[in-house]
Amino acid sequence: MSADPHAHHAHDEIELPHASMRDYVIGFVLSVILTAIPFWLVMERPLSDGATAAVIMVFAAVQIVVHMVFFLHMNPKAEGGWSITSLAFTIIIVVIMLAGSMWVMHHLNTNMMPPMHDTSQLP
Repeated sequence: MSADPHAHHAHDEIELPHASMRDYVIGFVLSVILTAIPFWLVMERPLSDGATAAVIMVFAAVQIVVHMVFFLHMNPKAEGGWSITSLAFTIIIVVIMLAGSMWVMHHLNTNMMPPMHDTSQLP
């Protein structure tokens, strides 16, 4: 124990991210753009439905990153890297759960559904 009662230990201090108004404005503008473009794609339909869905998913993923960086202040230096580590763990668990659920549903659909009958030969 230290002789100075006011001495701070490095591990006792919490590193809080600091953001400026400029960071918030950049995040807001990017969020508006990343929302407006998919909205325009759906309203005007310049692409096929599959391409539109793919572009919207890409814009959604980019918008998630924008929100995490500009509003949640997540970066490898914040909180000693633990916020990024917990995010990676969460993503891994979600991917495992989604992939497993899709695999189980596909397996059930393939093996449990009755065969389709040809309705053209019915009286």
